[in-house]
Amino acid sequence: MKTTGHCLCGEITFEIDGELASIEICHCSQCRRAQGTAFATNIPVAASQFRLLTGEDSLSSYESSPGKERVFCRRCGSPVFSRRAGLPNKLRVRAGLLDGTLATILSSHAFTDSKADWWQITDDLPRFPGVRGQV
Repeated sequence: MKTTGHCLCGEITFEIDGELASIEICHCSQCRRAQGTAFATNIPVAASQFRLLTGEDSLSSYESSPGKERVFCRRCGSPVFSRRAGLPNKLRVRAGLLDGTLATILSSHAFTDSKADWWQITDDLPRFPGVRGQV
C-alpha cells in the first residue's frame, strides 16, 4: 500500500510505503504556531517508509527546540514533517498533505493543557495533558 502527498504548491511530492498509523492531534503551542491553526495532525511514519519524489531542493528546516526539526516547503511554506534527533528513524508527517481517502483514524489529543482557549475538543478520543501516552 502506498499513500502519496504533496505541499500546497506541488513542488514537494512524496509517498509513504505501507499501512498508515493513526493520526495524532497535537495542541502544543509550537505546533499551533507552526501550523497557524488550533492543532497539528501528525502521522508517525518510519523514515524508511517515506520517500521524497520531487522537491528536495525546496525543503527547508527549522530547529524549533533543541533536537526538534520542522521541515517545510520553502516556496509555499507548507509544513511537511517533523523529526526528533533522539528518534532519527521516525518522522511525523502532516496528515493534511496526504492525497485521497486515508485508510486510518484519529487516535488521540496530546498537550491538551496548552490547547488554544478558543478551540473546544468535542470528541471522545483519549486526551493527554502533555506527551501522548503520559497522563
